[in-house]
Amino acid sequence: MNKPTAQSLFQPDILADPYDFYEEQRAKSPVYLDEASGAYIVLDYDLISEAVGRLDDFSNNFNAQLSGGKSAEELDNDEELQAILSKGYPQVDTLLTADPPIHTRFRKLVNLAFSMPKVNKLEDSIRDMSNALIDGFIDKGECEFMEEYAVPMPVQIIAGQLGLDHADAETVKRWTNAFVDRLSGMMTRERQLETACEVVEFQLALKANMDDRRKEAKSDILSDLVNARVDGERPLDDAESLSIVQQLMVAGNETTTAALGEGVRLFAENPDQYKKIQDDPSLIPNAVEEVLRMSSGSSGIWRVMHRDAELGGVKLPKGAMVMMRYHAANRDPKHFENPDEFRVDRKNARTHLAFGKGIHMCVGNMLSRKEMTVSFQQFAKRMDNIRIREGAELVYPPNMMLRGLTSLPIQFDKR
Repeated sequence: MNKPTAQSLFQPDILADPYDFYEEQRAKSPVYLDEASGAYIVLDYDLISEAVGRLDDFSNNFNAQLSGGKSAEELDNDEELQAILSKGYPQVDTLLTADPPIHTRFRKLVNLAFSMPKVNKLEDSIRDMSNALIDGFIDKGECEFMEEYAVPMPVQIIAGQLGLDHADAETVKRWTNAFVDRLSGMMTRERQLETACEVVEFQLALKANMDDRRKEAKSDILSDLVNARVDGERPLDDAESLSIVQQLMVAGNETTTAALGEGVRLFAENPDQYKKIQDDPSLIPNAVEEVLRMSSGSSGIWRVMHRDAELGGVKLPKGAMVMMRYHAANRDPKHFENPDEFRVDRKNARTHLAFGKGIHMCVGNMLSRKEMTVSFQQFAKRMDNIRIREGAELVYPPNMMLRGLTSLPIQFDKR
């Protein structure tokens, strides 16, 4: 009799709806080898928190994953792919895929562009954008929320900050999708070549804007980034700036889109919680944290073992790929009481790992939080009785790194 095949986290049906799998697997072993992929998976909140602080054991240098899962040798020998990529700029280990001291230099420079005072200056423009988008559907009493709000809101904010406001939102979204697909590890050969072309297209468009900002700075993130100077560090070169912006496009765009969609879904499915933020808007910042905990647009992050080590009593060999599963950690019942319940007043909601933890915590987290906070404030003021359209099928495309709805048709009552 054939031995039954063990379930894998990489199965499309599990990636689309992973929470039962997390609970069952965590009870067996919170650190385990996913035999189908050869990667180790970590599901426990405390163990993930421990691992991300063990920089000598767990390396962030997983750049091969950003290249569709190909090894450096395979990439070098892929003539068709190299012919496309040679027209642009090389991928550089900067924030997401670098360890100290390289990471430290980049983080210092990028922090200048994403400081809280700079993000706070964007609040009025974010509120104007939110109201303009709501104006487009408020009188209808319904909308396709992902298409009419969740996608255009962060796309237009980040596009404006990168000098891409002249590009239509569809183009910026297409570029972002290319970066996301390269993170997924699930691309076809055709899509791999397509995303390479789109990355080069994006790089050439951004390079022109960076040159303009070096000649004449503007009050935007791109200017702050390319002109940043800290502690005698040399400024970012073109390849470094482009690599960082590419990561910011995903972190500040795709994950915020997913979180906005999940927030509205959760409000629709939990009308008592929506009523709470309407009655007491001071709860909205904490509601944002609870949405991030429940949804975690960033499902997890890769690490590579620097050396042989142990985590949770499991031996991890040097060179092994390890997936820190933020999704699972944020539903860990040892850390969050009744973790599957959505509570806008949850006391420890902000301790979630949706943006990571430690030195690699997402640099754009303040901008994402600001967009979500302003959006929920405007929804609470302008829309009552949010509900998902009857019969609507909510679909989450399988992706190893990100999780978000493709569509969210809602109905509501105008306030």
